[in-house]
Amino acid sequence: MASVLGVGGVFFKSKDRKQLKQWYAKWLNIPFEEGDDGAAFFRPDTMPAAGGTVWSIFDAKTDYFAPSPRDFMFNLAVDNLDEAIAQVREGGAEVIDEIQDYPYGRFGWFMDPDGNKVELWEPK
Repeated sequence: MASVLGVGGVFFKSKDRKQLKQWYAKWLNIPFEEGDDGAAFFRPDTMPAAGGTVWSIFDAKTDYFAPSPRDFMFNLAVDNLDEAIAQVREGGAEVIDEIQDYPYGRFGWFMDPDGNKVELWEPK
């Protein structure tokens, strides 16, 4: 039987993908490839040693993605959570809640220009 080895990508729609791509490149330094497809490649060697990819299915009634009305949420690993939160705030994003600490890292949340809730994770 074949097995899943990891998440190969996250794909979603945007009403103005060029604008959203520019926003993420400017405020979170996402390394987009040249061209108009809006793709960025994150290589395994750039992930912190304590990092990983989580595949998590939430209950349909969860409010964890609020205030976004979407049925999904992005989680992005960052190297400095405090700086990343300051950057997205400067870029006009609405920061949600306070930073929270857990044994496996620190977390902060914001709403991107398209109304997607994004979770930022700084692994321990």
